[in-house]
Amino acid sequence: MKQIKPFLPIILVLAFSAFFRLYRIGDYMEFLGDQGRDAVIVRSFLTQGHLMGIGPQTSIGNMYLGPWYYYLIAPALLLSNFNPIGPSILVAVFGIATSWLLWYFLKKIFPESIALTSAFLFAASPVVIKYTSFSWNPNIMPFFSLLFVFSLFEVFFEKKYSYLVLASIAFIFCLNSHYLALLLLPLPVALFFFRRPSSSRFWYYFLLACGLFLLSLLPQVFFDLKHHGQNIRAIIAFFSVRQTTVNLKPYKAIPQILPLLNQIITRVAAGKDLLWGNVLTAIFILGVIYSFFRKNLKLSPLFLIVLWLFFGVFGLSLYKQHIYDHYFAFLFVPTLILLAVTIYEFKYLGWMLLAVTTFFFLKENPLRYPPNSQMATVEKIDQLILDHSRQQPFNLALLAKQNYDPPYRYFLSLKKAPLFTLNEQKTQQLFVVCEPFQMDCQPLGNPLWDIAAFGPASISDTWKVNDITIFRLVPKTLAAPTPTPPTPPSPTK
Repeated sequence: MKQIKPFLPIILVLAFSAFFRLYRIGDYMEFLGDQGRDAVIVRSFLTQGHLMGIGPQTSIGNMYLGPWYYYLIAPALLLSNFNPIGPSILVAVFGIATSWLLWYFLKKIFPESIALTSAFLFAASPVVIKYTSFSWNPNIMPFFSLLFVFSLFEVFFEKKYSYLVLASIAFIFCLNSHYLALLLLPLPVALFFFRRPSSSRFWYYFLLACGLFLLSLLPQVFFDLKHHGQNIRAIIAFFSVRQTTVNLKPYKAIPQILPLLNQIITRVAAGKDLLWGNVLTAIFILGVIYSFFRKNLKLSPLFLIVLWLFFGVFGLSLYKQHIYDHYFAFLFVPTLILLAVTIYEFKYLGWMLLAVTTFFFLKENPLRYPPNSQMATVEKIDQLILDHSRQQPFNLALLAKQNYDPPYRYFLSLKKAPLFTLNEQKTQQLFVVCEPFQMDCQPLGNPLWDIAAFGPASISDTWKVNDITIFRLVPKTLAAPTPTPPTPPSPTK
C-alpha cells in the first residue's frame, strides 16, 4: 500500500478520465458518415486483404491523408468482431493515456501539482472528452502531438537522441491524423537553433528518423503513381490557389491571434462559457508573461510548451476558413498545460480559477446530456429495411444535410443484405432514409443521384425511427393508354 500511495492522485485522475470516456460509449459515441466510411474501408482490408494506400479525405481541397490511422484502428475493429465500438474504445484509451503521459512528462520539469492539474484538466475538459471518445482521425492528435513534444524534450533537454525515432513515429501519426500537424515542425527547428546538439549520435538518429518518415509516405506515393499524381497536385493547389484557403503573408495573422487564442481557451479550458473564457484568456496571457519574465524561458522546458502553442495559433491564424474545434486538437494539451502553470503561479487565486473552471467543466460534461444513440439508431433502421425488403434486392439512398450513407451500408453489409448500388443493379425497390434535421424530406423528384437514377417512382410505405423517416419507393407503373375506339364502318350505300 505504501508503494501505491504516491500514485493515488494520478490513479484517481485516470479513473475519472476513463469514466468520462468509456461510460456507455456505444450510446454516446458519434457514428456518422466518416465513421461508417472508415469501418467499411477497414473491414474490407481485414476480410478481403484490400491494402489501403490513402486515408480519409480532407474537408477541403480534395486531398487525402495517409492511411496509417486506418491501420491503427484495424486491430480494434477486428477484436470487437467488426462492431464500430472497437475503434472508439481505442481512441478513448488514447485519451486516457494522454492524461497519464501529461503527468509522466510534466513531473520531470514542473512541480507535481502542475503535472496533476494538467492531467486533471485534460481528463475533465468537455470538448476534450468529446473528441477523445469516438473514432475519427483527428481524435488521436492530442496523444501523438504530446508524444512528439515529449520526445523532443528527451532529445534536446536530456540528450537521449534515440527518442528522435519515437518523435518520427509520433509525427507520422499526427500527419495521418490531420495536415495541421505541419504546424508542429517549427518546434524541432527552434529547439535545434537554441540548443544545437553537437554529438554525431544526434545525426545518426536524425537520419534514421527521416528515413522512417519517408518510408511512411510510400503508400501515398504508390497511390499517386497509380492515379497520375492526384493527391500531390491537390496539395500543391491548396497552397498555391489561396483565395479561400491559407494566407502566406505572416503579418495577416497578427489581428487574428488574440481572437483565435480566446476561442481555443473558451472551448478547451473554460467549458465553452463565453464570459469565463474572456476572463480566463486575460489571466492566461498575464500568467504566461509573468512566467516569461520571472524565468530564463529560453533555456527552460516551459519554452517548448509556449512555442508549441504560439506556432499552432499563429499557423491557424493564416487559415481563411472557419476554425472548428477539431482543427486545434493538437493544441488541447499546451493550452491546458499553460493554464495549469498559470494556476500554480497565482497560488490562492489560481486555485479559485481551478475551482471555477472545474464547475464549468462539470456543467458541460457530455454525460449530463442524453446520449445520441447514433449507432443504435442506424442498426434499428437497417433492421427495419431488411425486414421490409423481404430479402429481395434493393437500392439505398440517404437524404441528409450533414451526413452520408456509409453507416447504413456498413451494418447492412454485416447482415449480408441484398443491397446494390444503382451502378451495380437497379432493383424494384429503393429505401430512402431521410434525416430531417435542417431539411425537408421530399424523396419524390429529388435531384440526389441515388434517387434520380432510380427513375420515376411512387412511395409505397413510410416508417419512422427516432424522428428519422424511411421511405420505400417502387418504380412508378404508368397506366396503359386508353385505346381509341375503332371508327365504325360507314353504312353501305
